[in-house]
Amino acid sequence: MNAILQHLRANHLAGRRGGLYAVCSARREVIEAAMALARDHGEPLLVEATANQVNQFGGYTGMTPSEFASGLLSIAAALGLPRKDLLLGADHLGPYAWRKEPAAAAMAKAAELARRCVEAGFHKLHLDAACGCRDDPPQGLALEIAAERTATLCQAAETAAERLPGRRQRPYYVIGAEVPIPGGTLENPENIQVTQPEDVAEFIALAESRFQKVALSGAWERLLAVIVQPGVEFGNLGVARYVPAKARALSAFHRNLPGIMTYEIHSTDYQTPASLARMVADHFTLLKAGPCLTDAFREAVFSLEEIEAERLKSRRDAVASDLRRVMERLMLQHPVHWPSHYRGTEEECRRMRLSSRLDRIRYYWGYPEAQAALDRLHRNLAPSVPADLVERYFADHASILSSGEPVLNSAEIIRRRIQKTLRPYLDACR
Repeated sequence: MNAILQHLRANHLAGRRGGLYAVCSARREVIEAAMALARDHGEPLLVEATANQVNQFGGYTGMTPSEFASGLLSIAAALGLPRKDLLLGADHLGPYAWRKEPAAAAMAKAAELARRCVEAGFHKLHLDAACGCRDDPPQGLALEIAAERTATLCQAAETAAERLPGRRQRPYYVIGAEVPIPGGTLENPENIQVTQPEDVAEFIALAESRFQKVALSGAWERLLAVIVQPGVEFGNLGVARYVPAKARALSAFHRNLPGIMTYEIHSTDYQTPASLARMVADHFTLLKAGPCLTDAFREAVFSLEEIEAERLKSRRDAVASDLRRVMERLMLQHPVHWPSHYRGTEEECRRMRLSSRLDRIRYYWGYPEAQAALDRLHRNLAPSVPADLVERYFADHASILSSGEPVLNSAEIIRRRIQKTLRPYLDACR
């Protein structure tokens, strides 16, 4: 499995594989859709969880790293995805999840999470030390501090790897100082600045110095990627599209990266298929996607709720899932994940809660009330949804329809909608 990562840059430059995409989601429907797509096309799949989603305290999913890993392996086995084709990654592994605490406390928790991820068999760790904590300067961290903390996190991971039984391969690492916040920007996406090559060079030099200082030369050889910003981002309503001319100098600097290192790009959600393909061709080799996939899930279930309403018109004793109202009620009752991202009038915030590209609603699907509503939706649409209704409510997603299939069940409709969003990533990276 790690051979996919070890030879990623070499294969990319030799034209044998364009790149690799990461599915950054803990939502089961998204993971199942991604695994089925990878299986059907004989491609590897990298699935990553952020420190907010999965950590030693359970994260907002309630899963620890070992539980997340075992769950992925179980799903892969059930779907027939070969174990060798499944890669596990940790995203934004650093103090971000605990940034409201003092740096020492936040870093201690991040280091423990790094150890837990290694013990759970994660293959790739994004060491995200660029985030400031409660007692850090408000203007941002100095590059020297970010590099030092990156080395500290790597030390914790390497120490855990030394204790592993047998000859298990050690993890590969991703570093970077220009790391977008998880899940999309709060600013105008069009104002995003492209990373300058000299800034990449400076941070790599600082990080290498810190790694060598604490005897991490072996880990440095497994530095898989550095995170850069080629000018892509998304917000509540807008998307900053990839413009090759703006990223030309950064693309050319790829040849100067040391060892096996390549570029990793965050926030590639909602880019066009042509943009994704061009990004990979321009050496932005590792693409990460998350909110666009859970947003595809949301779109699908909300459209299915409309079909449900039509089908239940003639059933007096039927109880509707009431999915939108359930989700709106949950988000208002538990305003933890969205007020900092959605601003405007009451009506504007209501619309964003249910349809923003930032997809903050994804934090609420795991609530028991939400799951109960989803279960009822599936029951009300069982055993299948006639093709004419699928075509009417999913007219702009023609790939959901399959020739020769008179009916589809609701779970398959959701899966195909997610796969339609994910397919451009697979095509760009082949």
